[in-house]
Amino acid sequence: MMEEEEGTEEQQRFSYQQRLKAAVHYTVGRLCEEVASDKEMPFSKQTIAAISEVTFRQCENFAKDLEMFARHAKRSTINTEDVKLLARRSNSLLKYITEINEDLAQFNLERKAKKKKKSEDENKNSVEPGEAGVVEIEN
Repeated sequence: MMEEEEGTEEQQRFSYQQRLKAAVHYTVGRLCEEVASDKEMPFSKQTIAAISEVTFRQCENFAKDLEMFARHAKRSTINTEDVKLLARRSNSLLKYITEINEDLAQFNLERKAKKKKKSEDENKNSVEPGEAGVVEIEN
């Protein structure tokens, strides 16, 4: 029974991995089509397949590295600092990731400030029990 469950789990993992590979292949194919139409230089199916395989393997390596960075920092969640560490060898990518991170941080600060202001406004606008025209009903 246990071997059967392990086999089923392994099949599901394999199936999931095949779907991910297919998604990467599809996306790489679309990108190659865009470049081909822009540059008027078509890609062969073998080239697209090779780019897809390299891309998938690189993503697997990235995922493992990110997991190790987080573990090294004694965290169970990957964060932007891990992604920056991964991108450290590519100055342009690191710069882009840093800019996106700063934009997100600024957006989050603005959203928190709006939320806080809204909460304060709601508290000011709520009627105090002593101020409300309370009508008592006599029995």
